[in-house]
Amino acid sequence: MPNLVNRLVLKELQAELGTAQGMLVVSFAGLTVKESEALRNDLAKKGAGLTMVRNSLARRVLADRGFEVGADVLVGNTAIVFGNAEAAIHASKLVQSGDVKKAGKVVIRGGVLEGKFLSAADACALKDVPDRNTLNAQLLGLLSGPGRSLVMLMNAVPGGTARVLKARADQLEQAGGAPAAAS
Repeated sequence: MPNLVNRLVLKELQAELGTAQGMLVVSFAGLTVKESEALRNDLAKKGAGLTMVRNSLARRVLADRGFEVGADVLVGNTAIVFGNAEAAIHASKLVQSGDVKKAGKVVIRGGVLEGKFLSAADACALKDVPDRNTLNAQLLGLLSGPGRSLVMLMNAVPGGTARVLKARADQLEQAGGAPAAAS
């Protein structure tokens, strides 16, 4: 009977994790049910799922995807956060946020992003990657910057000429004479 249960759990894990572009392997010890549910809900808002796994089954699922995981990654209570690449980035930010980090109960041990296995340090560095909207805004700024500079430069020549003529007209007006009208 346990073999059947293991096979069913393994099949479910392969279905969940088989297509995930991003994953974080985290230690999940000491969280209360309330804290665990709050973390799951926050992850779900960003499109990530969280599942508790047995280390031996997680090792098999990751090996099926072509990742050989060290013994230090899959030890103790282990959970895997999974989803698309952006969900993994948001999960890294959430797991390392102030409240979760202060409790010290969830620690990132490794990760997978777009087909590459990440060490714990690399998976933690994902929190510094900007989200999609920020990247789009930065790209738009880079693309529109040269055009905006060109328009400002082209506008500066007639604007400068107009200011010089206005200054000269004001100067002549203060000197007492009106500028001569052209006939």
